[in-house]
Amino acid sequence: MRNDNLKSYLNLHLIVFIWGFTAILGALITIDAENLVWYRMLIAMVFLGGFIAFKKQSFQVPVKEFFKLIFVGLLIALHWIFFFKAIHVSNVSITLSIFSLGAFFASLLEPLFYGRKVLWYEVFFGLIIIAGLGLILQVEIKYLTGVYYALAAIILGVLFTLMNGKLISDHEPSVITFYEFGAGVFFITIYFLFQGKFTADFFKMSLNNWVLLLILASICTAYAFTASVKVMQRLTPYTVMLTTNLEPVYGIVLAYFILGGKEKMSVEFYVGAVIIIITVILNGVFKHYQNKKENL
Repeated sequence: MRNDNLKSYLNLHLIVFIWGFTAILGALITIDAENLVWYRMLIAMVFLGGFIAFKKQSFQVPVKEFFKLIFVGLLIALHWIFFFKAIHVSNVSITLSIFSLGAFFASLLEPLFYGRKVLWYEVFFGLIIIAGLGLILQVEIKYLTGVYYALAAIILGVLFTLMNGKLISDHEPSVITFYEFGAGVFFITIYFLFQGKFTADFFKMSLNNWVLLLILASICTAYAFTASVKVMQRLTPYTVMLTTNLEPVYGIVLAYFILGGKEKMSVEFYVGAVIIIITVILNGVFKHYQNKKENL
């Protein structure tokens, strides 16, 4: 059991690294955020449908659960739209730094979803993360619009992570993700139809955008998202959300070397980022000793 948990935790870090690279792709793809999310979810859904058929898994889910998946799919679509909007109006570093608030929101909302008491150290570490974030925003106020979009994205991200934590106990991760992505495509399609966005120009993209979209949809979405749902079979939503605080670290480092100028931030920004990293490490150590003590 302990080895399985360790394997899940290491796999989670790989997933988070891939998510960090996702932000880079979002910055490099030169189409609107809504269009990007529609293509991303549609292509990823096709990949997942093929995988489920290849594995000869059943697509069937109970009607009650189906509607839950539809709702989660809407949350995911909105989460990604706000995420990519935040990147486009600010930059990768600012957007990903805001995602560190996920652990704090999860520490408050997870007890409501799972009926357990609020743990003081989860809130404490969450508050330290907010302090680090405050240091970042104090000197990067020009990116405030991006901050608002990123905040909306992370709140939605916490909500669908908590909901998936319950759904995973009864369904295959790939099937859950297939229906959630399908729902996201459905809702965005309805919106596009009302907006009259499906024109010939909508489907005209450069080869570079197509290649980046395929990488984003296959590796960074179909694989990473399904795998993240699967690790929740062994790890709590809070642990998943706190570990995703390393996404800003991976993403900011990658952005600095890949995107260059726009991603070079102030010294205070990097001090705040280091505070966040140390908090993630301390929480992991503290949680390890707490679990060890409980098992004695």
